[in-house]
Amino acid sequence: MIGLLPLMLERVGILLIIVFLVSRMKSFRNIIRHEHGYKEKMALIAVFGTFGIISNYTGIEIRDGEILTVVWQIAVADDGAIANTRVLGVALGGLLGGPLVGTGAGLIAGLHRLTLGGYTAVACGLSTIVAGIATGFIGNYLRKRGQNTPWRAVAVGIVMECIQMGVILAIARPFSAALQLVEVIAIPMIVINGFGTLLFMLIIQSIFQEQERTRALQTQTALSIADRTLPFFRQGLNAHSCREAAKIILQATNAAAIAITDRERVLAHIGAGSDHHIPEQRIVTRLTRNVLEQGRILKARTKEEIHCSRPDCALQSAIVLPLRVHQKTVGTLKLYFTEASQMDLVEQELAEGLSRLFSTQLELAAAEQQSKLLQDAEIKALQAQVHPHFLFNAINTISALCRTDPDKARKLLLQLGVFFRSNLQGARHTLIPLHKELEHVEAYISLEKARFPGKYSVDFRIEPSLGEVMVPPFTLQPLVENAVRHAFAGRKEGLITIRAYRERDRMVLITEDNGNGIPADVVGRLGKQAVESKEGTGTALVNIGKRIEELYGGEAVFRVESERDAGTKVFISLPLSQESGRGLHVESVHCG
Repeated sequence: MIGLLPLMLERVGILLIIVFLVSRMKSFRNIIRHEHGYKEKMALIAVFGTFGIISNYTGIEIRDGEILTVVWQIAVADDGAIANTRVLGVALGGLLGGPLVGTGAGLIAGLHRLTLGGYTAVACGLSTIVAGIATGFIGNYLRKRGQNTPWRAVAVGIVMECIQMGVILAIARPFSAALQLVEVIAIPMIVINGFGTLLFMLIIQSIFQEQERTRALQTQTALSIADRTLPFFRQGLNAHSCREAAKIILQATNAAAIAITDRERVLAHIGAGSDHHIPEQRIVTRLTRNVLEQGRILKARTKEEIHCSRPDCALQSAIVLPLRVHQKTVGTLKLYFTEASQMDLVEQELAEGLSRLFSTQLELAAAEQQSKLLQDAEIKALQAQVHPHFLFNAINTISALCRTDPDKARKLLLQLGVFFRSNLQGARHTLIPLHKELEHVEAYISLEKARFPGKYSVDFRIEPSLGEVMVPPFTLQPLVENAVRHAFAGRKEGLITIRAYRERDRMVLITEDNGNGIPADVVGRLGKQAVESKEGTGTALVNIGKRIEELYGGEAVFRVESERDAGTKVFISLPLSQESGRGLHVESVHCG
């Protein structure tokens, strides 16, 4: 038994060397990261089934309690058996890929074991299939609970080996030979396979950790570029802003050249190929025109796919991304490379993230331009409210989370996009569905809670049937923002409650906080006129009240109630009829 340990260690070492080499392959890493697809699961079955076959061939033959050192097991004598690491590969396949992968790998390795022969062939083949099925379901259970750790995998592997020993004793005959075999191989196989499982899971874990580090770096890089290019893209697509933005992107990425276009012309081209990719000229590459027409990301991996008219062009590959404003493609961002190998997955994902951020920045620019055309200065200030300090604070918060919690950073990026998209919708529409206004509120509070964890909580009590009811944009979000900024000064935590319910033919919206409250001599003027105070002017409340009055006339109610140290309640009551008091058809202004 002791003599078997170093031989088993040698065999598991061979398998782990193979695993390590395979783990360096990009294709294997992609499979491990995206094992949920059918094609990926088939690939995992092939990979872990092959590990099982290799384990069978490199097994150590045991005959009459003696260890036979055969390097490659092609066939096992009728009175022989083999000690190997077969269950290791099958169990790991089940833990990582679920029941389908575990069962598939178990069938491949188990049936292959049957072909080698020996009096334990049936027992070992059956136990391998059982191990694959069992670990598949166990892996699903652990993954759903976030408990698929290396040490739990070791425990599962040890249990599977113990089950294999039990199956050998139950099925293999003669029993005396099976018992003698188990006495020799049980401890070495359990110890070595447990050790191998630990090392294998650490290798897989390093793949995921490397992925998280890469994503964190991507997010941080994208945010840094977005922060630096924000002043330029907020000017819209013009030659000067695009040239300055392209310089920043070129410095921060591995691209050989950066180009930005509108729908007709090249606005900027910085880097390789600048001698013939000249700004202010019409777009000449077919690849760019295809992106403008189709509105989706396209990639060129050869010089011919770029369709540049110059045969001596140094650009060999490219990623061309659409820049979109209000669901329309208004231009492209192009990252060029002098070698196709430079356009790796990291650069592609970074480019896609930049495309979305730049599109948002361009939408902000469009919203700002649109706001200049509004005649009412107070409504303009409300509808086009894009707060630079809020944006910079949000970016700083997300940037800080990139290294500590990349998943949360990505979720907050999405919430930031929702927040600004809601601002843009509010600038373009007179009325929006209630659920859109609530999305605006949720995005805002998510970003504020990330900055000040545990300080605020929001309780939504919304009747589901009211989600599609039309309301003026920026009705609830400014109220929640007021509460966050002013209601809880000097308090450790605060609660904001938002209610929406039907009351006969009206919808009632209530925003309430348990904050410091407002002095009695000020409350009566809120919503009617600006109020000078240390906490603010109340302009947001005035704007909300004025817009409700203009849209609904006397049919709507807007009221502020507050007491010192007892919180503030803002009460809004809107008619549910199709026509407001000013003759406005509510359903006719549904946002698209």
